[in-house]
Amino acid sequence: MGDDPAVNGSHSTSYWFDACEDDRLVGIDFGSAADFDPSLLPAFDNGCDDGFLSEIDRILESINSEQNPAPPHPPPPPQPKIEDSKEEVAAAENSAVVNCTVNGKVESLDSSKRGNSISKRDGSSLNGHWRNGKRMKEERGGRHNWRRFARDRGEDCGDRRRRDGDWGRKRERDGGGDRRESRGYWERDNKSGKVVFRVGSWESEYDREGKRVRQDSLERSRANSEKKAEETEEEEEERKEKPVEEQVRQYQLEVLEQAKRRNTIAFLETGAGKTLIAVLLIKSISEQLLKESRKMLAIFLVPKVPLVYQQAEVIRERTGYRVGHYCGEMGQDFWDARRWQREFESKQVLVMTAQILLNILRHSIIKMEAIHLLILDECHHAVKKHPYSLVMSEFYHTTSKDKRPAVFGMTASPVNLKGVSSQEDCAIKIRNLESKLDSIVCTVKDRKELEKHVPMPLEIVVQYDKAATLWSLHEKIKQMEVAVEEAALSSSRRSKWQFMGARDAGSRDELRLVYGVSERTESDGAANLIQKLRAINYALGELGQWCSYKVALSFLTALQNDERANYQLDVKFQESYLKKVVTLLQCQLSEGAAPTENDTNVADTCNGDSHSIEELEEGELPNSHAVSGGEHVDVIIGAAVADGKVTPKVQALIKILLKYQQTEDFRAIIFVERVVTALVLPKVFTELPSLSFIKCASLIGHNNNQEMRTCQMQDTIAKFRDGRVTLLVATSVAEEGLDIRQCNVVIRFDLAKTVLAYIQSRGRARKPGSDYILMLERGNLSHETFLRNARNSEETLRKEAIERTDLSHLKDTPRLTPVDILPGSMYQVESTGAVVSLNSAVGLIHFYCSQLPSDRYSILRPEFIMERHERPGGSTEYSCKLQLPCNAPFEKLEGPVCSSMRLAQQAVCLAACKKLHEMGAFTDMLLPDKGSGEEGEQVGPNDEGDPLPGTARHREFYPEGVAEVLQGEWILSGRDGCHDSQLFKLHIYAVNCVNVGTSKDPFLTQVSDFAVLFGNELDAEVLSMTMDLFVARTMITKASLVYRGQLEIKETQLLLLKSFHVRLMSIVLDVDVDPSTTPWDPAKGYLFVPLLAESCLHSAKEIDWTLIENIVKADAWMNPLQRARPDVHLGTNERTLGGDRREYGFGKLRHCMAVGQKAHPTYGIRGAVAEFDVVKASGLVPSRDTIGCADDVYLTRGKLFMADSCMDVKDLVGKIVTAAHSGKRFYVDSIRFDMNAENSFPRKEGYLGPLEYSSYADYYRQKYGVELIYKKQPLIRGRGVSYCKNLLSPRFEHSEAREGESAENLDKTYYVFLPPELCLVHPLSGALVRGAQRLPSIMRRVESMLLAVQLKDTIKYPVPAAKILEALTAASCQETFCYERAELLGDAYLKWVVSRFLFLKYPQKHEGQLTRMRQQMVSNMVLYQYALNRGLQSYIQADRFAPSRWAAPGVLPVFDEDSKESESSIFGEESPVVETEVEKDFFDDFIDNIREDGEIEGDSSCYRVLSSKTLADVVEALIGVYYVEGGKNAANHFMKWIGIQVELDSQDIPSPKPYNIPESIMRSIDFDALEGALNIKFEDRGLLVEAITHASRPSSGVSCYQRLEFVGDAVLDHLITRHLFFTYTNLPPGRLTDLRAAAVNNENFARVAVKHKLHVHLRHGSSALEAQIRDFVKDVQEELLKPGFNSFGLGDCKAPKVLGDIVESIAGAIFLDSARDTSVVWKVFQPLLHPMVTPETLPMHPVRELQERCQQQAEGLEYKATRTGNIATVEVFIDGVQIGVAQNPQKKMAQKLAARNALVVLKEKEDASKRDTEKNGEKKNGVQMFTRQTLNDICLRRQWPMPQYRCVNEGGPAHAKRFVYAVRVNTSDRGWTDECVGDPMPSVKKAKDSAAVLLLELLNRCYPDG
Repeated sequence: MGDDPAVNGSHSTSYWFDACEDDRLVGIDFGSAADFDPSLLPAFDNGCDDGFLSEIDRILESINSEQNPAPPHPPPPPQPKIEDSKEEVAAAENSAVVNCTVNGKVESLDSSKRGNSISKRDGSSLNGHWRNGKRMKEERGGRHNWRRFARDRGEDCGDRRRRDGDWGRKRERDGGGDRRESRGYWERDNKSGKVVFRVGSWESEYDREGKRVRQDSLERSRANSEKKAEETEEEEEERKEKPVEEQVRQYQLEVLEQAKRRNTIAFLETGAGKTLIAVLLIKSISEQLLKESRKMLAIFLVPKVPLVYQQAEVIRERTGYRVGHYCGEMGQDFWDARRWQREFESKQVLVMTAQILLNILRHSIIKMEAIHLLILDECHHAVKKHPYSLVMSEFYHTTSKDKRPAVFGMTASPVNLKGVSSQEDCAIKIRNLESKLDSIVCTVKDRKELEKHVPMPLEIVVQYDKAATLWSLHEKIKQMEVAVEEAALSSSRRSKWQFMGARDAGSRDELRLVYGVSERTESDGAANLIQKLRAINYALGELGQWCSYKVALSFLTALQNDERANYQLDVKFQESYLKKVVTLLQCQLSEGAAPTENDTNVADTCNGDSHSIEELEEGELPNSHAVSGGEHVDVIIGAAVADGKVTPKVQALIKILLKYQQTEDFRAIIFVERVVTALVLPKVFTELPSLSFIKCASLIGHNNNQEMRTCQMQDTIAKFRDGRVTLLVATSVAEEGLDIRQCNVVIRFDLAKTVLAYIQSRGRARKPGSDYILMLERGNLSHETFLRNARNSEETLRKEAIERTDLSHLKDTPRLTPVDILPGSMYQVESTGAVVSLNSAVGLIHFYCSQLPSDRYSILRPEFIMERHERPGGSTEYSCKLQLPCNAPFEKLEGPVCSSMRLAQQAVCLAACKKLHEMGAFTDMLLPDKGSGEEGEQVGPNDEGDPLPGTARHREFYPEGVAEVLQGEWILSGRDGCHDSQLFKLHIYAVNCVNVGTSKDPFLTQVSDFAVLFGNELDAEVLSMTMDLFVARTMITKASLVYRGQLEIKETQLLLLKSFHVRLMSIVLDVDVDPSTTPWDPAKGYLFVPLLAESCLHSAKEIDWTLIENIVKADAWMNPLQRARPDVHLGTNERTLGGDRREYGFGKLRHCMAVGQKAHPTYGIRGAVAEFDVVKASGLVPSRDTIGCADDVYLTRGKLFMADSCMDVKDLVGKIVTAAHSGKRFYVDSIRFDMNAENSFPRKEGYLGPLEYSSYADYYRQKYGVELIYKKQPLIRGRGVSYCKNLLSPRFEHSEAREGESAENLDKTYYVFLPPELCLVHPLSGALVRGAQRLPSIMRRVESMLLAVQLKDTIKYPVPAAKILEALTAASCQETFCYERAELLGDAYLKWVVSRFLFLKYPQKHEGQLTRMRQQMVSNMVLYQYALNRGLQSYIQADRFAPSRWAAPGVLPVFDEDSKESESSIFGEESPVVETEVEKDFFDDFIDNIREDGEIEGDSSCYRVLSSKTLADVVEALIGVYYVEGGKNAANHFMKWIGIQVELDSQDIPSPKPYNIPESIMRSIDFDALEGALNIKFEDRGLLVEAITHASRPSSGVSCYQRLEFVGDAVLDHLITRHLFFTYTNLPPGRLTDLRAAAVNNENFARVAVKHKLHVHLRHGSSALEAQIRDFVKDVQEELLKPGFNSFGLGDCKAPKVLGDIVESIAGAIFLDSARDTSVVWKVFQPLLHPMVTPETLPMHPVRELQERCQQQAEGLEYKATRTGNIATVEVFIDGVQIGVAQNPQKKMAQKLAARNALVVLKEKEDASKRDTEKNGEKKNGVQMFTRQTLNDICLRRQWPMPQYRCVNEGGPAHAKRFVYAVRVNTSDRGWTDECVGDPMPSVKKAKDSAAVLLLELLNRCYPDG
């Protein structure tokens, strides 16, 4: 090997280093490890220090650090050097595998993958097929160690060191000098489930896949891009150098100059740069207006949708202006004036289709005067009734001349006809276009310059033979057409409804196109099918049998994949015929020549031309030229042509394409006439292997059944531009304006119809040297004539544009038509100027009908009945009757007599528009009134994406309300010195507490009594209220206020009380304030005072004045450790009370400002503890010089040495002490005479490590630096003083259910043992603090109640204040009551009264308008506005009470910057272990810590955040409360107060229209059976007829049920909600909501209809509906057979909505028939709805049940839905594993069934695991619970540091977040383990557990001995 020059030698040595130094190596995709052949690696000498492999190592390191920088790891143990010897080389040959990690895969260096990226110096590259022609397969080494290779001696060391220096610099740049990446990591392989090692840093599966795909596409594109790079760079450079203006050609400037002076039509060929002229004109006008400080509005009109996007993009790029683009599918038909106004204000140029401009002009959304520049692209369309023409004639020419916009037209041919006959004819047509556009045509006189810039393609004519006609097939298909027509016509009018067309399923997309664009009425299945049969027949004639078979097949497949195929009859009808056609045409397309009579051997046919091929059809050329691969063209589809399977025209096209097989960068467009051809030709090409070099796609327009969405068109065009598609088969949509510069071949498969199409399609060939191929039928004269004509016309046009023929002799003759403006043919609205003309009336009526409420079974459209009138003299005139759908305000209208049928139709529609506007069905903009007033238009989401008012995400700050009764100036006394002469009259209220239940904890009953002093007397309702305080798990304290009379006190006494109040509350709330400096707010005036144990008659004497004086005057307050927040002074970050480990930045800041002291050096370091000498030096603790007496002297006297005094033992119990070394406070429980500081220090529970401290004294010495002096003194047993809690929330419910926790464990008390000499005695006693800790909760409730009383007085209606408080309290307060139940009732009542009001007030409005108007009146946004107007925000209680944020008088809260921390940092492994003085605290205090932490809603006491939905909910809750307490009068009183006007005077209610129902209809209905089922007799049966009539029924004077359904829906909702509310008074709100949802839903009502046979009376006209009802009835009967089954709307079959609707409409009919009495409705419906859902029978929706279960278990839940044909499949994944799957035509039903299946599987798993547990006889909590703990135990046992976890990845949507964690351990004997990466998990804990399991497996392997 050493002698091989190809491998050895200096060249081969150095190529490695070239590769290493080249940054491009980072992109290398190394091959698979198995395919690596080490013999090809150069053998290097190891003379220099560093091995060759360390170079590779560094390459990888740089690759990895660039891809995924990981935290630094210690380097792996050094590897032994391998000496240079033959044995070593041999070993390397046999076992070396260089594994490199790129893209997260272990792969080997494989130069075949890299191509030329690693090349030798001499330019040759390593061959991908190795030298010996085969690759050695190698086993991979177990530990993936790098093998070192010997290095060639030829390289000198200095050279290499220099390179090393470069590498060093690169490494620094890539992220840290000497850092080493980890060698790899362990993870669980998804497929095998085994733990596997992977090299490099971790990447998610998705990233690996993504990178591989990107790598592949990079390599593919690199090959193409290198080829193009040079050309493109040159072009780019040129383009960059020249700004737009400099690139302008001379002729463009000439046209521009004329356009600036006057209105101009630019007549230039395609590709001559007309758009650039338009862009420059826009800029010029904009600059001109800017000088006058005005904003430009230019409108750029295009005729076709794809051009909207293209031109908008061009203008944006060229000008940088704000450009908007608009086309029909963006839904602008439904935009209101405001939305458009925003567009006009924010944009400078608007690119749109002409129809949109015409619509907004007609509706007066924009005026012609507002436009500065109007550009018409392809302006030759401005003829007849084209939107261009109508915009000009209806609006431009009717605007006064000085207000008209400038006009600029662009065209490649101003005449759009078959051709022009003479110069004069040409002149007339141009002149007419000029007058229509008020412009002058301008073209280029000197054609030389034009030809220089616009390359003309070479025109080639290809002739083909006429196709043989397949008579029999044509005839059979034609007979089918006839049969279909007969089937449609022979049916009666009723069965005409069987053939529902494309609009049947409510495809609104089509309707968008209806308005003003076309009036497609072939929506019947029959008409649709006939179109399809004609398309198939066309394909048969033009393209041959195979193509027409493919067309028929694709129609059939599309139908079968249609969602509606199951239940739409018309779809089935079409399907049956198409199946017949497919069977008839079925054939194969095989390659091969046509066989001869004698010889069928294809090979012979190929070999020579000598065979006489008689079977070949005329035109099939036997002597075809050979193509690559040795085939002959007739071999390709000669046989198919002979059989008539393909026509000679298609064969000719294939021959043309084959000529371009070798063309580089081939890009072609084939123009065809019909969509069907465009769709089928690509299929032909894909079936022919010889055309495999082509990548083909279709491009078709919008106005056809096979329409292509704009986004698809854009995508196809983009693919064509960048070469992913090389051939487009296009209809005329691609003729105009589409700018595709790369196109070099244009083929006219079907000849153009007009001169213009001929010119424009030729212009698509943009590339120099292009071909324009015209396919002509041999011997077809019309084809030849057209071609000749087109060429001549082009010349004539050019000549005319320059020379201008004189036409003065034709002036005022009909040939020169003036612009026609017909007076009287339009209706204009005075106020807005909106106009409807004869031209637009028909479209507007169609649009109006499409906007009426409808379902998939009814096609709402106008019907026209024509009548002929023969006039004397032989002339015929026509009149037209219009019939509107039954839910329009009027149904029939007769129009005037007109000269033509078209005019008669237009005239009646114009009259209808006028009438609809007068009746209020049209707005003043002449748009259908949707029922939204002015407010409705504001509802659209604002552009910035901010949340809307009325939603839960819309949150704002509001000041917190304080009841006026609490105001008192008296609280400010003492500011100006003391005046004892002044007496204050105050009211004293004792706080009365009664304990219910018992507790083992004596401290709960040892509490002091308090009273509260108020300036004003409180309302009696406040005193009658008792509140539950949840003080312990087994005990509740019932607290109330008791009035003790009036009290007169002097100012000095008041000052004393204020000082006491401040001292007490500052400790309770942990806020360090001083009585002398604290601010007082007169808005909230009350004080807390202590009471004597025995009650006195005189209220002043009840106050414990002695206690007050002792506390206020105590010297201890001078010591900052005795005040609140000693942590600030000590520099620890432990909070005083209860050891709550939060960081208190603001406390630190405030203290420094007040005292001017620097913060302690250890402040803010987690777990930091101040050294005791620092505490001493601060002077906070008196000097402790040793007194020579023995410790026991003090014991005998019963005294203890405290930190600042001597204290009697008996006085100490019950006090609070402050630990001088830590600043924490403790209740003194007892003195432990049996313990002292020399006792051995206890181990922590479960701790297995070595003993840390020998005694208590040792502990204090080591941990705090305190040398105890009185070591023999007994220790104090204390319990931590917990911080003040919210006692209003039931805190203990959630913690009871924890598994494996015994009751003793839960109520376990934690004690601390303290040396007395480190304790300071606190001035406040334990009982006093414990009593005072209840006061904030009590006062919070009192303050809320006072606000409720105040609101009640404002509304002035007698309702209990406690109920109002309930309606003001949100569930987020977590108290024992909230507004949700009342809100449910209020919501239903509000909906009902508003519906009733609207129904009665607006008899003309249809259900859609009423629904929108109701939405406006009851929407959250409107209710929120009402709430704000009445100031409800100050009364609402929306946050859980947090004492730390509550403001007591004189003690304002301090807000801490870091008061929000995660759960884990309070109790998880990450938090430092608390000192051995374990605080006394219940388990529930722990729970509390967590919960308090999560609440950081507002940021100060006087402000809080409320969502606007909360305000809206409170309005509904108050309606509910008033309704419950005072009936509808009270509710209506409140609604009137808040601003909802719903009361109607009886004279305001319009009298109902009398029913005029034909006798035939009345006879057809079985009233006895229907009224019998309902058990009620109707006064007015007309109401009942209306209630059962569906909109699909032809009208004949009966309205459909929609209006009745609107009012019935609301009345049933209200009655059922009321019934449930009063029946289940103790049901929590969530369950009540579920009950209501189960009772009030369409599915449930539909089952009621079937049960009582109401569906048989339904009057409708849809057989599709009939079939669906039939299926549903069958399913319901099967459901009812199941024992005890009642689905309450959760059944497995989906009901037709119509059935639920008639139940609601019947309720509405009963309501109206019974003189609007709801009790009659309930009397009828209560038995109908029986059995009503109850809490016991309520099924939970499977989707919701699964979601709640997964939330409890912290599992990630995900649904994936797919659709195949008309079946939806939904899969359920839990933590990434598929658990359930289901299929159904309806996606929602599939989701429900999948969730149900998943629940069954999960239940089975749970049962199985329970059985396993019982079998093992032990209770397992699952391995997962203890994996981390097990790992921690191993580390402790082996005395290793704790494991290190790090988050590798965190991602996914908020509802399905995933965490990936890695873990490693530093073992004492083997150093760091490799990282183990766990699986993606939904929570951090589970992710860490997952990683820990892997590490445990790894450790078990390494340490099998345990």
